[in-house]
Amino acid sequence: MVTTSATAAFIASASSGPRTRSAANASTFTVTGMTCGNCVKHVTEELTEIDGVTDVAVDLVAGGDSPVTITTEGPVTQDAIAAAVDEAGYTVTF
Repeated sequence: MVTTSATAAFIASASSGPRTRSAANASTFTVTGMTCGNCVKHVTEELTEIDGVTDVAVDLVAGGDSPVTITTEGPVTQDAIAAAVDEAGYTVTF
């Protein structure tokens, strides 16, 4: 059997034990129209229902454009984000 460096690297990484956590990704976008903490609550609830979203942080700019950052364990589509924000009653800009 011939072992290449790529095969050796794969074997080494596979034998290092199970991975308990994948790398987190952060995405920031703007949500328009939120005016209060209740608005933030609704957007946060909808976004956390998306598979893979582990955290939501909202910097409320009452009546303006509020930056929202989500942390995910995997890829999340802009369509999924837009649908969640729309369900909460607001508009998203990427």
